[in-house]
Amino acid sequence: MTAISTTPPSISMDSLVERLKQHLPEARLVTDPLRRLAYGTDASFYRLVPSLVVRPQTEQELRSVIEACREGHWPMTFRAAGTSLSGQAITDGVLIQLGRGWRGAEVLDNGARIDLQPAVIGARANELLAPFDRKIGPDPASIASCMIGGIAANNASGMCCGTAQNTYMTLDSIRVVLLDGAVLDTADTASVEAFRKSHAVLLDGLERLAAGVRTDVELARRIRHKYRLKNTTGYALNSLLDYRDGVDILAHLMIGSEGTLGCITRITYHTVPEPPRRAAAMIFFPDLGSACRATIALKGTGVAAVELMDRAGLRAVERQPGMPEHLRDLPSGATALLVDVREQDGDTLAARIDDVNQALEGIMTLEPVTFTEDPVSYALYWKVRKGLFPAVGAVRDLGTTVIIEDVAFPIERLEEGVAALTAAFKRHGYDDALLFGHALEGNLHFVFPQGFERAGEKERYQALMADVAQLVAVEFGGSLKAEHGTGRNMAPFVELEWGKEAYDLMWQIKALFDADHLLNPEVMLTRNPTLHLENLKPLPEADAIVDRCIECGFCEAVCPSRELTLTPRQRIVLTRERARLANLEQPTDADRERSEAFGRTALYDIDTSCAADGMCGTRCPVGINTGELVLAMREERHVGKQQLARRIGRHFSGVTRVARSGLRGASVARAVIGDRLMATASQGLHQVSNKRIPQWIPSIPAAAPIRVLSSVAQVGEGRDPVVYFPSCATRVFGADKRDSSARAVMEVVLALLDKAGYDVIIPEMPGHLCCGMPFSSKGMANEATHKARELNRELLAASHNGRVPILFDTSPCSQQVEQHLDARLKIQEPVAFAHDYLLPRLDIAPVESKVAVHVTCSSHRKGLTEAFIALARACAKDVVVPEGISCCGFAGDKGLRVPELTASSLQDLAGQVVGCEFGVSNSRTCEMGMTEHSGLTYHSILELLDRASQPRGVNS
Repeated sequence: MTAISTTPPSISMDSLVERLKQHLPEARLVTDPLRRLAYGTDASFYRLVPSLVVRPQTEQELRSVIEACREGHWPMTFRAAGTSLSGQAITDGVLIQLGRGWRGAEVLDNGARIDLQPAVIGARANELLAPFDRKIGPDPASIASCMIGGIAANNASGMCCGTAQNTYMTLDSIRVVLLDGAVLDTADTASVEAFRKSHAVLLDGLERLAAGVRTDVELARRIRHKYRLKNTTGYALNSLLDYRDGVDILAHLMIGSEGTLGCITRITYHTVPEPPRRAAAMIFFPDLGSACRATIALKGTGVAAVELMDRAGLRAVERQPGMPEHLRDLPSGATALLVDVREQDGDTLAARIDDVNQALEGIMTLEPVTFTEDPVSYALYWKVRKGLFPAVGAVRDLGTTVIIEDVAFPIERLEEGVAALTAAFKRHGYDDALLFGHALEGNLHFVFPQGFERAGEKERYQALMADVAQLVAVEFGGSLKAEHGTGRNMAPFVELEWGKEAYDLMWQIKALFDADHLLNPEVMLTRNPTLHLENLKPLPEADAIVDRCIECGFCEAVCPSRELTLTPRQRIVLTRERARLANLEQPTDADRERSEAFGRTALYDIDTSCAADGMCGTRCPVGINTGELVLAMREERHVGKQQLARRIGRHFSGVTRVARSGLRGASVARAVIGDRLMATASQGLHQVSNKRIPQWIPSIPAAAPIRVLSSVAQVGEGRDPVVYFPSCATRVFGADKRDSSARAVMEVVLALLDKAGYDVIIPEMPGHLCCGMPFSSKGMANEATHKARELNRELLAASHNGRVPILFDTSPCSQQVEQHLDARLKIQEPVAFAHDYLLPRLDIAPVESKVAVHVTCSSHRKGLTEAFIALARACAKDVVVPEGISCCGFAGDKGLRVPELTASSLQDLAGQVVGCEFGVSNSRTCEMGMTEHSGLTYHSILELLDRASQPRGVNS
């Protein structure tokens, strides 16, 4: 074990697991060696493999886990999203993950406060507050992925947060579980009073430490100085000056304590305003010095953010898609400041911009200062800034990691601090380091690729860190960790930054809460001077598709299998581990155990349970679609089945005909034996066949009425033509038989197009055509390409070489074919076509129903989320968009072959659509999955449009 305490666990891991089985289901006690490795990975460049991963879902379960670990002397670490960068969320003891069961959120006092549990994603909290023009104070760059537990436990800040709006400063109340199992809820008077009686020794100890600090003039001065800066190095000693009551001190010590004093199970924030008007300027200066002087000049102007980017950083992103072209022409020393201004109204915003211009008078800029309120330009500026860290990850040498350090200088010494920092980089040979950060607070990040495999690299990194620590903490009186948390990375340097007296004070705080060092040992405080050089994460070359991954975890929140098996990050971790094991000459026992596990469980975890929906690529800062890795694995595994795929593709019309016959047969059987017996029999066949036979589910619809396509006839002159391509899913699956008012998608589309005044052209051989997705999703890439080319040929003919637009009725199909079709073809996704072309041609009377909307993963990826919701709101007076469901997990036929994937992805759906009359989406198979797990019937959104519309001018 890595714990500071030399006392080993008093019980074996097997004994601990047996005890925990009395309190938690075995499925939430993870002992599998591969899953322990995958689940134990965080965003830092350190690696420890937990001996056990536990997933409690209630506070009582959490207390039981803590009690068992405490009594068995097993060290434990609490984890939410695992996006932290300093190694504070890893352990080789017991990893306690707070996910499902910890996502409660409640807006209070019309948005003035918000009550949150630790597994709520930060961006979700802000979504709930948006109607009130409020947000939580912390705004880390990872806010779309990181969770409240980590935001609070690290006292994370961000771009606009500064020191005034972090968790410490905006804390209203907190609920914590301590090592002895005690619960303190500072919002509950009874809880506080009971805690005062039961934990008088702890509270007296904290109050005694606070009294000592107040009488030590020099120490008090040092603490006040440290916290006028951004500072997350060590414990929040400012709590000893800011508060006298032990409960208040305890509550604020928990902020930034990185799980070393207890576990935060609920926190209530005072929220901050989110002004609706905003503008930004990207201002270029000839050198770093002038940019730093400009930052100091801007300090008193009330701007929301000032983000510094050096020339190396701008160079790293200048050739990425969407970046301004003039970045390439900047001189070698140029430095940019992104200045962001936010206000309640236009007049105040203009006045603030005038203040900025006046503050910058006399400071040379390379171009005139120009602010923009244009949302596209505004987003582009921030894209430049946020792209700096991942840009290094995308271009680093294979086998190297990306290190991001996080320091703060007193703002008045920013210019000389930056110069000294830059000189240190060059002195140690880090010429490729990027410098950027939240300059308004003197908070700078420096990012560089680092390998540890070559001789001398670890020593070079050690020398750099020692130099930087001396420079920042001692010579400039700054912070070694401004906002990323101390973790393992800076634990050996805490005493250097704070001095012996303050450092000893931190050890006394730790002893009051956790004398045996069982809570996240070696994090924050350590006696090991080389801890930051140990347990470094290997990043071996594994596959070109994912080798650029920096394991940040941003992808995880949108993955449908995240609570069933693995996330994209975790799939990459195991792919890398398999590559590492394959190259070992002398494997350890643990290595051999993991090698054997790859043969038992890896196929299901990595491949079978992956929807390959590509949503991970929308969140990945370096653009990795882990689904492509999985599809490549399937192609390699199915190389012997290509001939079968070819035969199916060549007789595709017959295959879909057989599928419709099967649906008719299933309908007959269902009518005879009923849903319950049908499901039981189907499930039995599914299991006996090793999941080769798809599992029947009640939401499987009737067979589609394919004959409607043959009845299409052109109406006459004056009507615009459109080619309609019905997907194979809509040619097979008809309407839900349980809804007598429902119609097959093909019937709805044809009715809508006629109503909107279109002449419909159906391609030749519609029953034989396919976009190729059923083949590509199973790794049959050759046949997928053949079918796409076949479709391309027929669509060119039907559309007169692209002169006529082509409507696909299924969103995933329209996305699948984009890379294979002739550029002349104008492919229309159903939502985009309905929003842009059908709505203007129809009179809309929104239905009175409350409607649930599922935006498919393909629509998300095509940037159609807002258009999808807007279309639904145009057609229904009350629209509900369930939170946290980016992909339903049905993934073609996964919902029938791996039904547990869809069940896991949609486990929170039913509770979010209570009161809705029906749901809408734009993929027939997705609609089946949503129907199965919602208690509603889901239709095509085109059916909703049809219900709500009349031909233009009919009502008048």
